[in-house]
Amino acid sequence: MYNPTLMANPREHIIGIDPGLKVTGYGVVRKAGGRILLVEGGLVRTSLGAPLEERLRQLHTQLAQVLEAFPPETVVVEDLYSQYAHPRTAILMGHARGVVYLAAAEAGAGVAAYPPALVKRSLTGNGRAPKDQVGRMVAQLLQLAEPPRPEDVTDALALALCHCVPSREKARPRVGRRSGLPPEVAERVQEAVRG
Repeated sequence: MYNPTLMANPREHIIGIDPGLKVTGYGVVRKAGGRILLVEGGLVRTSLGAPLEERLRQLHTQLAQVLEAFPPETVVVEDLYSQYAHPRTAILMGHARGVVYLAAAEAGAGVAAYPPALVKRSLTGNGRAPKDQVGRMVAQLLQLAEPPRPEDVTDALALALCHCVPSREKARPRVGRRSGLPPEVAERVQEAVRG
């Protein structure tokens, strides 16, 4: 997918990363003239059967190479949520996610994390959209004939696109959540700070 003519000035890239211990997908895009252009997409793999620390080292080394080749303004990952069907898988993904944050910090890039429902909603208008619908929107936004394969790359590109599309800023607030403190509590806090 790499297109050398799309290499741009440093720090213009947005890199979506779908972290995993076996396979990590990444997708590199940049904005140009009101369009979002695909720069690169690919996979990072670690050695099955290697100890955890070795696999994390391999993941870090390969991600650092991607971030060096395409200096990012922002690295985008999926936000963690509290209810996982398979806690062990979630813990391993958390290790991989930590490596992504470390590699981004070393590259001097910021990290943005979005909930899965927001990513889906920003691309399709539906926070519960199926993967194939998200894939079709990724292809449409990047002017591709079909969604990128494998799904790890599509998921990574969806994250990068979520960061780029204006609709993510218009996400509906979660029901039942208040922004800030109730006025009477905020006033008591201010009095305590002053006093």
